[in-house]
Amino acid sequence: MKNSSNNNSSGKNSNQYKKNSNSYSKNVNSSKKNNRILKNSDKNKDFNNFNEIEKKKSNFSSYKRSRPLNRSNIKSSKKAPDIYPAIANKKNFDDWIWGKHSVLAALDSERAINRIWCTSEIFSSEKFYISLKDLKSKGILIEEVSWNRISQLTSGASHQGIALQLACSKTISLEKLIDSSKKNSSNPIILALDGITDPHNVGAIIRSAEAFDCKGIIIAQRRSAGLTGTVAKVAAGALEYLPVSRVVNLNRALEELKKNGFIVIGLSGDGQLSISSFNENNPLVVVVGAEDKGISLLTQKKCDFLLRIPLKGKTLSLNASVAAAISLFHLTNK
Repeated sequence: MKNSSNNNSSGKNSNQYKKNSNSYSKNVNSSKKNNRILKNSDKNKDFNNFNEIEKKKSNFSSYKRSRPLNRSNIKSSKKAPDIYPAIANKKNFDDWIWGKHSVLAALDSERAINRIWCTSEIFSSEKFYISLKDLKSKGILIEEVSWNRISQLTSGASHQGIALQLACSKTISLEKLIDSSKKNSSNPIILALDGITDPHNVGAIIRSAEAFDCKGIIIAQRRSAGLTGTVAKVAAGALEYLPVSRVVNLNRALEELKKNGFIVIGLSGDGQLSISSFNENNPLVVVVGAEDKGISLLTQKKCDFLLRIPLKGKTLSLNASVAAAISLFHLTNK
């Protein structure tokens, strides 16, 4: 009985195995069919992609045929890249002069000059040596630089080793400024700028100085903006009525002013005396420093007084031109 049951069970198992094998073969056949379908769909996709590529190629070739190459097209394609350097190197050279003959003519005509750049070879010429030496003594900044530096400044012009930038107004000597200020007023006020390199600030200070009847401006040869077109524009015409002296050394100029009876005042946020409490009736020199650094330590030692402008808000400092205008208002109304 046991053996017969085992045989029956084995028969059942064999029948089940056949059924499973049949189902497996069906699955295999269905997977093969699916693979064929997928392969056919991939082929169709490739075929469609191929057709699209061929269409693009034909369109591109027809586009090229519709615009045949000629000389005008070739020339425009060559000129196109040159537009970008021209825009990048665009610079206003209205107040610039370069070349030996042009510069020498400008020096002989005694035109107002802001700055000169030249190579060391220029000084071998006697005419240039004498002229440049005289200009340097008057406070004109003369820089000895390389040939490449001048080429960079003039955007590759034929400069022959020298270039200059004209000033919008002539400067006068310190002696002439002292004499003219004392003739026009018993207690004149002169502004001295220490290290203000922003032309917008210099122009605004000149405008305020003329409005408050200041008798002149002193600008250091180095570390200061010159009398450029930007300065004149911001000054809004005040530069035509206010004399400017450009000195080689500001500290020496302050010593010379002291010898001529001027009191030197420095505007500083650390000053112990408020400007509203200052009551000296003497010729004054008001020194205004740069916004970030203020008056230099050496110049502070030359000052007789360091005055502060009292601030009531949370702002710690003022713009240099604003500080100059406030100080002139207080000093001219005392």
